[in-house]
Amino acid sequence: MIQPVKEKIILGIDPGTTIMGYGVLRVRGTKPEMIAMGIIDLRKFGDHYLKLRHIHERVLSIIESYLPDELAIEAPFFGKNVQSMLKLGRAQGVAMAAALIRDIPITEYAPLKIKMAITGNGQASKEQVADMLQRMLHLAKEDMPTFMDATDGLAAAYCHFLQMGRPTMEKGYSGWKDFIAKNPDKVKK
Repeated sequence: MIQPVKEKIILGIDPGTTIMGYGVLRVRGTKPEMIAMGIIDLRKFGDHYLKLRHIHERVLSIIESYLPDELAIEAPFFGKNVQSMLKLGRAQGVAMAAALIRDIPITEYAPLKIKMAITGNGQASKEQVADMLQRMLHLAKEDMPTFMDATDGLAAAYCHFLQMGRPTMEKGYSGWKDFIAKNPDKVKK
């Protein structure tokens, strides 16, 4: 059972190096409501480092606009292209760093877990996830975005909402010190 909270804002991010999606949920009691959904369009940046700077600036701007209490972010899945994975991991890391700077706790969710939470099927398509979110959050057809990366970001936030009050096996960090404490093998001394 979902534990009621007075009010909580959850920012969900679907990392990307071309299009990064985000969604913002407000939870009052046990009722979620979508307050924003959109994309960070990175297609105009040829240089990967400029993309990273833009991601950092935009995520900070979203944080300042909506003041989220928590960040739910999709963990990169492991593909065959190592260079793509490296770039995606950097994009995710920069988004996470923006949240950590503002002391926002982070929880990562595997794509399979997000799809399973939203649709009941870990192999669901982006369209199926978007359709379920539209129904569960009572979103008008005209409010649905062109890019499904936005609904994927919202799905991460909704998955986190569903996990509230439940123990989870996902890694959540309340700041850099917590990250270091939970990952001593990843820290150079």
